[in-house]
Amino acid sequence: MAQLLTLLAVYVAFHFVLSASHQVNAAAPGVVGSANVLSLLQPYDLLYYSGVRAYFGQEWQKAAELLEKSILTKESLLSVRRQCHKDCVTTGREALQNLDSEEGSLWDLWALDWVQQRAECLRFCIRRSVTPAGQLPVSSDIEYEFGTRNPYNFLQVTYYKLEKLQKAASAAHTYFVANPSHLEMRNNIEKYRRMEGVTEEDFQDREFLNEKHWVLYDAAVQLEAAFDWAQASKKWKECVNETLRQTEECRVQCEVSSQRLPEDRGVNSVDGVFEKAAALSLSLLACRQYCVIQVSTRPGRISAQEDYLPTQLEHLHIAQFKAGDVRGAVQSVRSLLLFYPSDKDSLDNLQLYYETLGGDTESQDIQPSQEIVRYISHSLQEKELLYFGMENLAFSFTDPDLWTPEEVVPESLREAWRAEQEKMNEKIKGGYQQEEVDDSGFFSGGPVPRVGVTITMDDEKLNGTNRVVLDGVMTETECDRILQLATAAVSAGDGYRGRRSPHTPHETFEGLTVLRAVKLAQDGMINQTDARLLHELGERARDLLHSYFRSPSGLHISFTHLVCRTAITGTTLFRFLKFDLSAHVVELETLQCFSVL
Repeated sequence: MAQLLTLLAVYVAFHFVLSASHQVNAAAPGVVGSANVLSLLQPYDLLYYSGVRAYFGQEWQKAAELLEKSILTKESLLSVRRQCHKDCVTTGREALQNLDSEEGSLWDLWALDWVQQRAECLRFCIRRSVTPAGQLPVSSDIEYEFGTRNPYNFLQVTYYKLEKLQKAASAAHTYFVANPSHLEMRNNIEKYRRMEGVTEEDFQDREFLNEKHWVLYDAAVQLEAAFDWAQASKKWKECVNETLRQTEECRVQCEVSSQRLPEDRGVNSVDGVFEKAAALSLSLLACRQYCVIQVSTRPGRISAQEDYLPTQLEHLHIAQFKAGDVRGAVQSVRSLLLFYPSDKDSLDNLQLYYETLGGDTESQDIQPSQEIVRYISHSLQEKELLYFGMENLAFSFTDPDLWTPEEVVPESLREAWRAEQEKMNEKIKGGYQQEEVDDSGFFSGGPVPRVGVTITMDDEKLNGTNRVVLDGVMTETECDRILQLATAAVSAGDGYRGRRSPHTPHETFEGLTVLRAVKLAQDGMINQTDARLLHELGERARDLLHSYFRSPSGLHISFTHLVCRTAITGTTLFRFLKFDLSAHVVELETLQCFSVL
């Protein structure tokens, strides 16, 4: 036990020293406002919930004010934390300099006074602008809501109801950027474009500054496609700098924001002061490491782009070389080699660049970007401590980077680490570095969690993405009951505005909703068990789709509709000659029943 406490003490002290060595070089704006201007910032989750409540109460003006205030408060809170971190980063530095010097020892607790000084500085600074409740961590649900930009979904409707069409268009576009498969929002945007008083300038992404690195990334790719290498190299350079800035911003927020206690994070056996300090410090370091995932995940996607920063450096040095900036290409490829020192292609490119410079001896002295050097140095120091925690404190950590060198990983963990690396490398070699996902974030191939259900056709056989045909979803007995229910209870055009033939005049269309089935069961017209079966089949289909398409969030049924389509006699040949896609169904003159989600 004494040895473990010694290790913990060394770890905690080492972490304190490491934290002090981190410098925040990103430019931070001034404090958003003093207490006199903004008053004290309220909890933005409370403002959001209040706004949603007003929305469903159709109090449109109140809903707009509260939702806007929740968005502004969240951004203001981040700005306050950022500025306070900048103001307090040097606090207590004098005490830090006494560590392990002639005047003080690493084990002198008074020498760690700088930690308390800095904490007090941050606490006092944030307390001037934020209420105590506003400083508490928000729930994962709220993080998801703001991460998916759902407040703008509510604002779009709210501003439409208030007849503020320009603001509605901007909110709709902001939400659609992160949810490009949302068909209703796509239709709303097209409607706004046709409305009087709405111009293209109104469709602004209000979250642009938080995703600027992706805008630069896409612009650089387009310039490459146009073979404009000078502008492409400029955009890639801007993209690298913005990615570093966004990453550092995220890491600062990890350090300054309120942390949950170690017990709340599932850390076992957290009893003593050293254990608590170590567990909390490890959680903070893990948060800083996971910023790589946050920054490299495109809005609306569920997975990050692997090697996001190294990929940019690879594009950058190629674009610089083709634009004639060979010395810049040398610096960029040497920066890339910091991630992968033995990469053959990068080493070959470096040699090519040296030869292009004609044996210029000065080119041999070109150093990597100092920003990249600092980034890797800090990241490796954090990884060493996190792997120390995994080996000695049973801390759980998944390394987000593919470039982590093997020597950073303790010997006892290397076997499992190598297995994970090999698995990832196999995916990369097979061309599957990224999951095949569509704009919605769904991707097929998940498990089918029901005995007897088989995959008859997948998206490859169906010639499209995210398509599947499942067999065995219903038993033969259930199918017979549903067919009998359709025969007894369907009504013409039900669910489609009463139209008898909503799709084609060559068939009749009948349907039954769950609500109508329940009402008929209450009136004794059909069996209650059959009405319940119709509802259960909709839920069954939802569960199967959620699992197979690996939905990033829960699926919710819009409606379940039992549909019966019957061909009109005498039209089969005409439709076949016209290459109607439903010709075979009509030709057989069968009754087709299915549920629509």
